[in-house]
Amino acid sequence: MDDSIGIKIKELRKERRLTLKQISEKTNLSISFLSQVERLKSSVTLESLKKISEALDVNPSYFFSNPVKKTTPMIIRNSLRDLNDRTNSFIYKDLVVNIENPLFTPLLVMLKPGENRGNSYSHKGQEFLYVLEGTLTVLIDDEEQNLHPFDCIYLDSTTPHNWMNHTDSDVKFLCISSNPA
Repeated sequence: MDDSIGIKIKELRKERRLTLKQISEKTNLSISFLSQVERLKSSVTLESLKKISEALDVNPSYFFSNPVKKTTPMIIRNSLRDLNDRTNSFIYKDLVVNIENPLFTPLLVMLKPGENRGNSYSHKGQEFLYVLEGTLTVLIDDEEQNLHPFDCIYLDSTTPHNWMNHTDSDVKFLCISSNPA
């Protein structure tokens, strides 16, 4: 993940006048781990980043963009191009690009064969998933649903859920999450 995430976490935490202990209590992550993330000594998983985001009351996309004050139309051409060039097992690309306080966050996600995003978890808001390529397995409250190309699902994110790829090929999909106020 991006090295600047730890720096942004620390800046936001200090701006909100929160201690590492307070963030630790809200996230169930250790103070030492949070400190290591802020000092760029440890990387953060998507699951941990979601917990930290909720504790700081921001969408995880906050840590991947450099917002500008003016909301202008943004065109992103060939968004799949650089997704295919990466070797990570779980890849996602934030499609918001420089919009401050978006109402929703569109992510382009790719799961390599046999991968998932970690343990099931819940968070504020709602999600809409739309499969572009491959077969995506979505786990909602311990019930698996297989989504194929051009299938979609809308879910309440407060219900424990997870995404996984049980196949031998890449899965690419859009995840659009609401940004609750």
